[in-house]
Amino acid sequence: MDRSGRAHGRSLTLASGPHHPMVADLLARTGFPAAGNPVTCAVSGGPDSLALLVLAVAAGCPATAVHVDHGLRPGSAGEADVVAEVAGSLGAAFRSVRVEVADGPNLEARARAARFGALPAGVLTGHTADDRAETVLLHLLRGAGPAGAVGMARSPSRPLLDLRRTETVALCAALDLEPVDDPSNRDARFRRNRVRHELLPLLADIGDRDPVPVLVRQADLFALVDEALAAQAATIDPTSAAELAAAPEAVAGAAVRAWLVAVGVGEGYGVDAASVGRVLDVARGAHVATEVAGGWRVSRSGGRLSVRPPGAWQDAAHD
Repeated sequence: MDRSGRAHGRSLTLASGPHHPMVADLLARTGFPAAGNPVTCAVSGGPDSLALLVLAVAAGCPATAVHVDHGLRPGSAGEADVVAEVAGSLGAAFRSVRVEVADGPNLEARARAARFGALPAGVLTGHTADDRAETVLLHLLRGAGPAGAVGMARSPSRPLLDLRRTETVALCAALDLEPVDDPSNRDARFRRNRVRHELLPLLADIGDRDPVPVLVRQADLFALVDEALAAQAATIDPTSAAELAAAPEAVAGAAVRAWLVAVGVGEGYGVDAASVGRVLDVARGAHVATEVAGGWRVSRSGGRLSVRPPGAWQDAAHD
């Protein structure tokens, strides 16, 4: 796409794009707020986020597109021009934000943290059913419990969660949009890409069916289970060793997980089942302390549990 508003040599028709027949079909399966409510959309320039912006405008929501440049590859700053062009054609506002993320270990997680740190609370994202299925598998590989098996929870900030990636790509094609090609989406260093390009196709071959709808249905069932567990877990003091030891294991585990996530363990990605199990062992007296995800430490003293961040804890007297 160039500054004249052309893609593949064809004139963009985004002024009428929100009225395209495909838009109405997709919009019926989205979760945007009522017309007139302003929204901010995280728009990288990929097909999912461009579709998000188109559908937000079609939903009657005054939209602002925000592009975050991580500066991780040459030419990334130019991708903001693509987003600005589309936003302008749709009558949406636009702004660009630059963040610095150095290459190295945990790049994907650090880039995500930097991106959301630069975006306003409540920002809409273009996550689809495919993203949710991938997240379910990633969490299961980490050993997550029912909460992790939900994958990406349904939320007003994820209005496209019932759409498929193929549909966002098709919408962009129908509207003559040329999405940004992000080569990092094919980088096998990132586990999500291997799940997307290797594991899901293998599951489709083994099961002789598309696994994404199956995984999404399972995620919704786990969400119901997690909601019921959370209601019971809320009645337990997770710092009381006696209460945790006396509760059913599933309920006690949910209370521990909610407590650890609330204090910052897991960096927003949840807490694995192995960590929860070790904390319950501490509560039951099998150990006086344990390390959990990210080097945090949970210890027991005087019948109470406490948690300390990495590097900030020292052994104390235990009961």
